Amino acid sequence: MTPRIRDSSRGAFTLVELVVATALTAFVLGAAYACMLAGFSTRKTIEPRSDRFQSARVTLGLLTADLRSACPMHKGPEFLGAPGKDATVPAGQLDFATHHFTPRREGEGDYACLSWFVENDPATGEAVLWRRRNPGIGPDPLTGGPREEILRPVEGLDLEFYDGLDWHETWGDPNGRAKQESSFRDRPNLVGMPTAVRITLSLPGEPGAESADGTPPPPLVFEAVVKIAVDSTGGSSPGANSGGSGSNQNPAAAPQGGPPQF
Repeated sequence: MTPRIRDSSRGAFTLVELVVATALTAFVLGAAYACMLAGFSTRKTIEPRSDRFQSARVTLGLLTADLRSACPMHKGPEFLGAPGKDATVPAGQLDFATHHFTPRREGEGDYACLSWFVENDPATGEAVLWRRRNPGIGPDPLTGGPREEILRPVEGLDLEFYDGLDWHETWGDPNGRAKQESSFRDRPNLVGMPTAVRITLSLPGEPGAESADGTPPPPLVFEAVVKIAVDSTGGSSPGANSGGSGSNQNPAAAPQGGPPQF
């Protein structure tokens, strides 16, 4: 019997087939690498924006919760809204009392005096939003108590106050002087508790979104309108208020001088 000789040439690849297979493999790997780089680049762009959105929501949530349970301070002016003390930052300052506080030590209640303000950090140059809380009833409700950092960096905190008819840029008198009801002059600084507070929080724009000439990107703007329900005695009624949520698109709000949209 004659042994059969196997023809090995039938199972081999030609040079053309190897070149085509190599080219296809390189094309697939290149496309996959490009998709991976695009995903990393998109994530790098979206994450800072998402973080700032979340930080703004948390900040507005804290301030809204404090204002919903606002009540008159035990001494001096009941509610204060004025430009911030730091002239380098276009931001307002709030001083009021609230029942949105959980007692932590013996002798404390659910009442605390608050201050919301913006200060420039000299070490980093960033504007920082702070909240001061003093659960004690002392001679000066505008001082005392620890303060906590809420958000950094911020570009502005604009505050407006509604008296039932018009919006005002400031509210109250730090010296406790009441307005003269019989006066015919304009009284932009009212006393007592406002009917509503409109908050406009501005954060730096998206990192890396500068224009070709180096102009910084526009700030991200978030807005909320918080209603303060006032009872017949002039105090507030905690739990009976409603507030708005903010977004960077400047949602429709009440025009200057018109009623707020709650």
